Amino acid sequence: MNLPNKLTMLRIILTPIFLAVLYWGFPGADYAALAIFIIASLTDMLDGKIARKYNLVTDFGKFADPLADKILVVAAMLWFVECGRMPAWMVMIVITREFAVSGLRMIASDNGRVIAAGWSGKVKTASTMVCIVVMLALGPQIEAARMQMYLSSQFPAPRPPILWVDIICGWVITLTTLYSGVEYFVKNKDVIRSA
Repeated sequence: MNLPNKLTMLRIILTPIFLAVLYWGFPGADYAALAIFIIASLTDMLDGKIARKYNLVTDFGKFADPLADKILVVAAMLWFVECGRMPAWMVMIVITREFAVSGLRMIASDNGRVIAAGWSGKVKTASTMVCIVVMLALGPQIEAARMQMYLSSQFPAPRPPILWVDIICGWVITLTTLYSGVEYFVKNKDVIRSA
């Protein structure tokens, strides 16, 4: 197994560790999970660069690299759903888009065509990773603000500004996901017609 594939496997292995740290909930667990997520995200950037630069692209890497990305991102988003910080329908849009684009790529592959990642797909990936990092980094402050809001004697309690972070990040992830998914299908509609 070459270095890029080892980095991809490391990302897959780090995902359950990332979740275990969050579930464990020891003091500082949010920041430990954040560090694990950042390291895992960096392996995503590194494995592709190393594979292309040193001609180490493999069929395993082509399959496992995007799978590892999806596993990591969906794990983080499911954590946010469980904590009440992201609605489940947003995660469903992300998962649906990933299945749909993967299916489109499989159809294209059967026809001898490769659908490379487009600009919008790269923007989606980068914005998703940044938003997840921001949500993880501000997790303790957001939880404290939510608790303060719930314990407030005012009704309705004023929404602390930090609580907008989850809303904004959720929408950034959802809208970039939708846009890139639609773009893939519009640019490759001939693949669907030929199926």
